Amino acid sequence: MEQYLELISVPAIAAIVYGILDILKSAIKNETFNKLIPIIAATLGAVCGVIAFFAIPAIIPAENVWLAIVIGAASGLTATGTNQIFKQLSKDKNEMGNSDKKE
Repeated sequence: MEQYLELISVPAIAAIVYGILDILKSAIKNETFNKLIPIIAATLGAVCGVIAFFAIPAIIPAENVWLAIVIGAASGLTATGTNQIFKQLSKDKNEMGNSDKKE
């Protein structure tokens, strides 16, 4: 059962970072902030990785804190990729809907 707990850490960290970034994007409407989102996501993920490493060591597959930072940062960047997937899918639907209306 413990080996399955290790699989939870990446999507859990990605979901946490995605939620925090979504709240921050709503609160901060700034172009400079938008450019820094991947760096912020990696940093938040790294912090979450360290917290998970010390608070719940069974949930993150890391033998040391540096590996927990790397896993957390990669998980945080996953949140940025997930955001872009949703953004691109909704963009395609909007463009298709607008092209139908123009004709």
